[in-house]
Amino acid sequence: MIPFGSRELRSRLLPGGGMAHPLRTAARRPLGGRPESSGGSRGVSPFGKGTGVMMQRRWSGVLCLVAAAGLAGSPAAWAQDKPIDSQLLALAQDKPAEKPAEKPAEPVSATPEQKPPEGQAATKTLKEKVDEAMSSSKVMMDTIWTLVAGMLVFFMALGFACVESGFCRAKNAVNILSKNFIVVGVSSIAFWLLGWGLMFGDGGWFAGTSGLFFVSGADSSPLNGAGGYEGVYGSINWSTTPLWTKFFFQLVFCATAATIVSGAVAERIKYSSFIVFTFIMGVLIYPVVGHWIWGGGWAQARGFADFAGSTQVHSIGGWAALAGVIMLGPRIGKYSAEGRVNPIPGHSMSLATIGCFVLWFGWFGFNPGSTMGVDPAAISEVAVTTMMAAAVGTVAATITCWCLMGKPDLGMTLNGSLAGLVAITAPCAFVSVESSVIIGAIAGVLVVLSVIFFDKVKIDDPVGAISVHLVNGIWGTLAVGLFATKDRIQGRTGNTATDAGLFSGGGAGQLMNQIYGILGTAVYVFIGTIVVWAVLKAVMGIRVKAEEEVQGLDLGEHGQEAYPGFQMQAK
Repeated sequence: MIPFGSRELRSRLLPGGGMAHPLRTAARRPLGGRPESSGGSRGVSPFGKGTGVMMQRRWSGVLCLVAAAGLAGSPAAWAQDKPIDSQLLALAQDKPAEKPAEKPAEPVSATPEQKPPEGQAATKTLKEKVDEAMSSSKVMMDTIWTLVAGMLVFFMALGFACVESGFCRAKNAVNILSKNFIVVGVSSIAFWLLGWGLMFGDGGWFAGTSGLFFVSGADSSPLNGAGGYEGVYGSINWSTTPLWTKFFFQLVFCATAATIVSGAVAERIKYSSFIVFTFIMGVLIYPVVGHWIWGGGWAQARGFADFAGSTQVHSIGGWAALAGVIMLGPRIGKYSAEGRVNPIPGHSMSLATIGCFVLWFGWFGFNPGSTMGVDPAAISEVAVTTMMAAAVGTVAATITCWCLMGKPDLGMTLNGSLAGLVAITAPCAFVSVESSVIIGAIAGVLVVLSVIFFDKVKIDDPVGAISVHLVNGIWGTLAVGLFATKDRIQGRTGNTATDAGLFSGGGAGQLMNQIYGILGTAVYVFIGTIVVWAVLKAVMGIRVKAEEEVQGLDLGEHGQEAYPGFQMQAK
């Protein structure tokens, strides 16, 4: 408790100087209970002489106590956890107040920090900009979405392996599974070694010339052009994701293109030759066309548009497959001397059906994932256009096959869904849902007619890869020039050289852009892969021996069987 002996304190607490402390100045009572006389005066209390004065003094003392308690222990003081004023305490104790301690002077820095002039913000270094972008929620969400979509595309390798092995004979199952597995590894190495640099490195109209090897070029991703991007991979800086996210997503696309070739050349290709071809395709074939279409090359500059790869992935794989089939020739027993087609059924339609479901599922990473960023409107619409084209393609192929062959062949039904998916891959972000239905329906019809046609001209494709990926890759690319709307194609490519399709009021300009891109790809890929196959054929051979083909490539190439202990039918 603070003593109340100080006059200055009393003058602070009570107006006019207040009254003396009641415990120090009140008249003492004798034991009889009445106070001693203090002499007569005015204002005598009816309870005795001097009682009124003493009551006033007592109440004044109480007021002093209340006021002091209010200063020392008010709720505001508690809330702020502040100590009692030292000057006030000194006054209460009749002591001289202590001077508050002065703050020590701050030492003067030998090298004072340079501050920017007033009104001018500090300039951030490139690293600070990158670090700031990396921590933003948009970059995080874009990165997660793109990586997950890429993982779905990677998962499609299982679908291809199941479809191809199911459509082929059991004696070649190990060989087909092994090719589909190793193609991922070989393509990854090839694309990392040189493919990425040729495809996305800054350069001319034909191929990239900067940052070629091992993805080693300067790059400030996830900064984009508007955010101050600095680097040599400017053609893909529209995506606000880190460099390795972009690389991973494009890598799995490259592996998909090489996998398409595997099915078309199945049951007679040499395993070693296929590995070498896959590497060359990942280094020189796929990335060069990729530079034209997605890397700022001549096709993109002209206004060619392919959102997710009807040409860039599927047609490239289809042209390379066609060249390989021509160089290899048909399987033994596929065509009779009279030219009759002998069906060679696959060993497991169950496996093929499972694989087709896996591919359909993975396509939701393939097409919507090509936004490479979280754009809710675009992702949602692309998912639906993808779904509807596949669904209608499935039904259209089934009906077409039923009408032409008398039976609804399951293989045709499965390929109908894949045809719809391939056809919608280029226009999926540029067309309406209604247009996607038309695109899918035409794809379903085309795949059946194409399979029949290639059989007639003795192009032996065991799984229908050329009909699915090449024919419908071309159709899907043309569909951009027919059905694309201007707001979608320019808004989602950022390319003002593009225009609406013929049926959307844009005239024939965009359709011609698409035709030029298709022709350029056909010439480069088909001729280029014919040369590669010819060189491989001369140097190491590309086809297994006849007896090995009859026995099966599982034993001849790998020395093992997919179904050991089961009776295999040699055919």
